[in-house]
Amino acid sequence: MKILLATDGSTFSEEATKAVASRIVPKNAEVLILQVVEPFTFATPPQMAPGYAPEMAERREAQMKEAKASVAAASAVLQAAGFAASTRVVEADPKTAILDVAEEWRADMIAMGSHGRKGIKKFLLGSVAESVARHARCSVLIVRMPFGR
Repeated sequence: MKILLATDGSTFSEEATKAVASRIVPKNAEVLILQVVEPFTFATPPQMAPGYAPEMAERREAQMKEAKASVAAASAVLQAAGFAASTRVVEADPKTAILDVAEEWRADMIAMGSHGRKGIKKFLLGSVAESVARHARCSVLIVRMPFGR
């Protein structure tokens, strides 16, 4: 079984990692831990020199470093539970990247946490978990609450 664990470094993602580690038998299961870092979306006016905003590059480096640490931590938890685990960090739109990686890797299941936003926050921010659940070609495990509660 191939499980794509989509994480964002939040406590909700940590709970999804715990759920995979405790609910799924690691025998013959392979887990790919994916974190998607959203690209910066701003336009640089033509009169600005390339590299004019070095703080943006520093911020991007910090985000990538955090993402790599996050997937490494999840990998350690799953490997301790007996899973074969690998990691990947990509820069893209999370809603499409998770589905694209799942399709490319031929995942049997996608596991992820959900922030559980409701109302206007859900409308304004969107729901990655909802979008993945609606469009995935494989099963999706969404962990909504802290595991075990």
